[in-house]
Amino acid sequence: MKTINFHKTECGVDFFINILNQDTINYLQTDVHNTDYFEVVFFSKAEGTVHINDTKINIHDNSIVFISAFQKRAWKINQDGLEFKTLIFREDFLNEFFADKFFTHKMLFFYQLNHELLLNVSDSEMKRFNEFLVEIKTELVHTKKDSVHIIRSILYYLLQTINRRYASANDLMIEKDDKNYAVQYKSLLEKHICQKKNIEDYTVLLNISRITLNKAVKEQYNVTATELLKQRLLAEIKDRLVYSNKTVSEISFDLNYAEPGHMMRFFKMQTGMTTSEYLESLSTV
Repeated sequence: MKTINFHKTECGVDFFINILNQDTINYLQTDVHNTDYFEVVFFSKAEGTVHINDTKINIHDNSIVFISAFQKRAWKINQDGLEFKTLIFREDFLNEFFADKFFTHKMLFFYQLNHELLLNVSDSEMKRFNEFLVEIKTELVHTKKDSVHIIRSILYYLLQTINRRYASANDLMIEKDDKNYAVQYKSLLEKHICQKKNIEDYTVLLNISRITLNKAVKEQYNVTATELLKQRLLAEIKDRLVYSNKTVSEISFDLNYAEPGHMMRFFKMQTGMTTSEYLESLSTV
């Protein structure tokens, strides 16, 4: 599987941020691939689908699609009349750019496990978002001494505005402060899910009680801390089953299970299918 990397020189920019369109990026390829950067794709005119990991998303006019780094995707987009702009960025750069190590985790549409990675907006909203993207692209291409400040302010406003719309559409709460335990917990899951599968592991890392963690996660994401952990672990197992070419035993070892049967029982409880049945179901889609 191909991984596409962000190269500043090839992109002709000085930052690990860029704005691309149908002339500079190809969303007609159907092969499964991933990237080392995040993508927010603003489809003004489009008809088709994208598979992100094991989820199929239908794309229409005025659709925004959110893809986190290293998520597997395969596009099936009709090229007739296709119009879009894509915001791409490296996570480490963006977190440093905004001086907030949890910034991407505070965007509810990234690392999302419980809601569709899609937001449908109005014509007027899409037009407004595209105007912001054009401004950012202009500053990237024609960089001046104050360009970094202009890019930072426009990009921050754009992402926060979309985050607010996504939260409203999915009945989610915007994070309340920089010490939000739910956001920190979500970040820790991304780092440690292969080794740590118990809530207590994370309460120790956060130095809080299980009750405090569960309350924060429930308020932020409308699920319990345990449910969020199970969702992330299930996503990791599915990803490895489909893309790693490893056996169930090898995957269970990589995920620190004492024996394969424990992982297989967890998978059956969460999906209602065995791992073999799950893989077979994908072949019929």
